Parts: sequence; structure tokens; C-alpha cells
Amino acid sequence: MANAPNLFRMVLQVPDLDKAAEFYSQLLDNDGRRIPRGSRHYFDCGPVILALVDVTAGGEEPKPIPDYIYFAVADLEKVHERAKALNCLSGDEVHGAAAGEIVKRPWGELSFYVADPWGNGLCFVDDKTLFTGK
Repeated sequence: MANAPNLFRMVLQVPDLDKAAEFYSQLLDNDGRRIPRGSRHYFDCGPVILALVDVTAGGEEPKPIPDYIYFAVADLEKVHERAKALNCLSGDEVHGAAAGEIVKRPWGELSFYVADPWGNGLCFVDDKTLFTGK
């Protein structure tokens, strides 16, 4: 669609930028970059930037996102190993299966779910199994 807007940034609010940057650097196997102005740390995730923002600098309380952010990855097992080492695999269930385990979901994706230390939900999907509705 020629006139469709392009999503370029997703923001996660965090209370401690250094701890969040360290966590996400390990999980994503990507150091990202500190933004000199403001309390931000950016991770390039394909064409979209995952931005960590420390809102406590402005006196706010961080709020987790209400739903999951989905990442397509080439090596799902490696990401799962890093998530397990960080002790952030989800303990929930998705359609009757353990969310934190690598499972083929009813819609055909091979995936697992993570909960970051600040209550944000992430899902990692094998990029060969993406369901895009087409």
C-alpha cells in the first residue's frame, strides 16, 4: 500500500535505563546505542527502533505496554537460550501450551514468549514461520 504509514519506533517505559539497556542488550544480542539527549537507549530491530525510555527522569511512573511486541528471528533456539539465561521466559499459557517454550502455535508460527523485568511482553517467532494474514 503506497500511502500506508511506516512504523519506525516502539517505546518501552523503564525505571532504570542502565539495567534495561543491559537486559535488552543480552536478550537481543545487540548493544544498541545510548541517545545523548534524554533518557533513551535505542535498538535497531530491522526498520523499527525499539526505544527504552526512562520516564522517571520526568517524575513519571513507568507503565508496561498492554500487549506483546513480536520479533522475527533467524535462530529461535539461540534467542530462547538467552531468554532462559536471563530468567525471563513467560510462565503463562498461550492456547493451552506453555508460552515460554518453543511451540508451533495454532496459527502456524513457531514461537515463545518472554516477560521483561518491567512487565512488558515480548514474543519471538521463527522468521520462516511468520503468519502475516496473507
